[in-house]
Amino acid sequence: MEVLYQVLFGLLALFAAVISIESKDIVRSILYFLLFNVVIGVIIFLLGAPYVAIFQLLVYAGGVSVLFLATLHTIGGKLKK
Repeated sequence: MEVLYQVLFGLLALFAAVISIESKDIVRSILYFLLFNVVIGVIIFLLGAPYVAIFQLLVYAGGVSVLFLATLHTIGGKLKK
């Protein structure tokens, strides 16, 4: 049963990563990046490394995503072509 969860979360992580890269909307891309990092943290937790999973959630899902959103807020939400 645990292997099934790992496979399902792995597919969800793959989906979130691909959508994050391919999305044209910056906010949607950041949200899928956040989802990807949360799912990776869950997979690491399921593999038996809870401290690494907490580190993954705090640093990447928390810090990096918030920095991306702050940068987006700073530039005004529009990209220059």
